[in-house]
Amino acid sequence: MGNDGGSIPKRRELVQEAARLPTASEIKETQQEQQGYHWTTCPLSHQPLKPPIVSDSSGMLYNKDAILEFLLPAGDGTPGMSKSDNEEVLDGRVRSLRDVVEVKFSTAEDGGEGVKGRASPKAPKWVCPITNKALGPGVKAVYLVPCGHAFLEAAVKEVPGDNCLQCNEPYTTDNVVSIIPIFTAEKERMGARAQKLKEQGLTHSLKKAPGSGKKRKKHGDSETVVVSSDQTPNEVTNGGANPKAGSQKNSGTATPTGGIKNAATASLTARVLADEQGKAKRRQLDTNENLKSLFSSGKSKNKDGDFMTRGFSIPAGAKR
Repeated sequence: MGNDGGSIPKRRELVQEAARLPTASEIKETQQEQQGYHWTTCPLSHQPLKPPIVSDSSGMLYNKDAILEFLLPAGDGTPGMSKSDNEEVLDGRVRSLRDVVEVKFSTAEDGGEGVKGRASPKAPKWVCPITNKALGPGVKAVYLVPCGHAFLEAAVKEVPGDNCLQCNEPYTTDNVVSIIPIFTAEKERMGARAQKLKEQGLTHSLKKAPGSGKKRKKHGDSETVVVSSDQTPNEVTNGGANPKAGSQKNSGTATPTGGIKNAATASLTARVLADEQGKAKRRQLDTNENLKSLFSSGKSKNKDGDFMTRGFSIPAGAKR
């Protein structure tokens, strides 16, 4: 068998159907499949979602232990995925625990009801505490920042007030985050919110971003001084002025005697120190035989010698 030349497939055998754009129903089905996966599985560890569950600024859901594994400096990512794969999934949105909010879902056992209005083993895992409707794929759900309680989007819009109905903590409309958004407008709104918080020096949890600026109070004064990265501690203590520049300005010369307040005394001390330094250098040159041999005194003993022996003398007891 074999070595019979085989067969050459024709184009109609390879191309069964012409290329076409997916229909609206196919796009919707794909989106529902993706939503179903993200509502039940952590994209970092590929494990089922289980409390505690956290979310970042994009509205995606993760297991908190997977986020902790990713943030550990000595870790190599979550089990089953490398560090680079996790960074690609998070896309730079999570740098610390301040960049995530713990989402608090209500379950059917906590008072939620099933489809027929009573709790049952087949009831949805998560429900809205206001409407008792299921939270999952195909449902627009949101959570509030910073408390993290999850509701139906319609329930949050219909119920008046700016306080959470679970913990009574105040919130704003900008801090209503969509859970696993699929529409472009929702994703753009989440991106604009994250950019706005970054400009304000805040994280997704509305906590201050690390390294956004440090403030320190002066002793005996209530005025705060902002320490910038290009200032030294001495400049901050002296109100931004350089103490060396002030001493040089007072003395007229750059001297190490910045502690002398009298300008004349400081200049005289500087000249004395300069003379002493010059004398010390000359003494070092006189005592250094290697440097002294480089200079000729004009009284050379071996004037008749060639360029190889000039400057050297042969001891009398040396053998020729």
